[in-house]
Amino acid sequence: MAQASGAEIPQIKSRIGAILRATSGNFLEQFDFFLFGFYASAIAKAFFPAQNETAALLNAFGVFWLGALMRPVGAIVLGSYIDRIGRRRGLIVTLGIMAIGTVVIAFCPGYETIGIAAPVIVLLGRLLQGFSAGVELGGVSVYLAEIATPGNRGFYTSFQSSSQQVAIFVAAILGYVLSEVMPAETVAAWGWRIPFFIGCLIIPFIFVLRRTLEETPDFLAMKKHPSASEVFASAVANWRIVILGMMMAVLTTTTFYFVTVYTPTFGKTVLKLSTPDALIVTLLVAVANFIWNPVGGALSDRIGRKPVLLTIACLSLVTAYPALHWLIAAPTFGKMLAVEMMFSFYFGVYSGTMLGALVEVVPAHVRTTCFSLAFALAAGLFGTFTPFASTWLIGHTGDKASPAYWLMCAAALGIIAALAIYRDGETIATRDAVPA
Repeated sequence: MAQASGAEIPQIKSRIGAILRATSGNFLEQFDFFLFGFYASAIAKAFFPAQNETAALLNAFGVFWLGALMRPVGAIVLGSYIDRIGRRRGLIVTLGIMAIGTVVIAFCPGYETIGIAAPVIVLLGRLLQGFSAGVELGGVSVYLAEIATPGNRGFYTSFQSSSQQVAIFVAAILGYVLSEVMPAETVAAWGWRIPFFIGCLIIPFIFVLRRTLEETPDFLAMKKHPSASEVFASAVANWRIVILGMMMAVLTTTTFYFVTVYTPTFGKTVLKLSTPDALIVTLLVAVANFIWNPVGGALSDRIGRKPVLLTIACLSLVTAYPALHWLIAAPTFGKMLAVEMMFSFYFGVYSGTMLGALVEVVPAHVRTTCFSLAFALAAGLFGTFTPFASTWLIGHTGDKASPAYWLMCAAALGIIAALAIYRDGETIATRDAVPA
């Protein structure tokens, strides 16, 4: 294997630094999202009192999902801003909005203290987070794609998703430590806020990292940057590409929220496993996700996006229900780990491929807006709805393996999208993109 020359080493370090600075905001977003899912039971009791545990959980997951519905709004408003003003300045703005939402949720008093104002304030915090998240992932993916070296776009963009797994890992570690040093009653009463406070403390550090970002060469090379009205008009004109992009991204978002945000609740309330067991599984899933994402991106750089997308989507379609049925028949830590690792493999390889594919199929002049809108629709309508949908399916069917139906629908959409996007050896961007 050839070794990097002395001249190449500074360039490699510079690119690694750019990746770290760009993806730092993803850490904050997913750190808070995971904590909301893991401590859903405690949050439900603190802010959404109800007659039974299932109703309280549905209230909490409902607010979690409502925040995600702001993603498409953020994708359009903030996406047009980034396409017009620049990647660097836009990513700093999105981080500021996300930080405000995180602080609001962390410091909001409970229902017993301020009554109905508590769930209202938490909802406002989630709406701010969703508004920011609508363009955060797209903005970072576009940034990474535009600084990628030739032939490595899939590998570079995959680190957008890999960076989120670091947040899941850290959050799972904190949750595990809390469960070991605090009684369960204390964690449920107020201990769950500690990880949220820690998230607030790292915000200044992330701001420092983001401020040192450099603008991408692709954006600087554009002779004309579209106005907000031109971005909106182009996004509408390219609606078919956006919808197919959304369908392609659905499998990524649903599988991600299932193996991270919903897994701790599934392990504790459905499978009746211990809190430490559920956390350890989530921690190991985060490690596996971190590894599989760049593997998927690099593989798609070598053999193409279409075969990887279709293979993983087909595997997910035929194995989701059998795997969950096998797990719920006799739940154990080992079986839960095995099933989650299977889904982690599907998520990581598919996501690492999908991110590069989505950057390539959306029009370049409105790349951030169309990418963000497609991903935001996938996350808002499907991905972040996964915990709610899974809880509802189990409650109304009595089948603890029924969340598989949700994952199978996502896989079917992915298959349809891949076949439509990569038809006849060319992409939809080549055939159907509408110019500015």
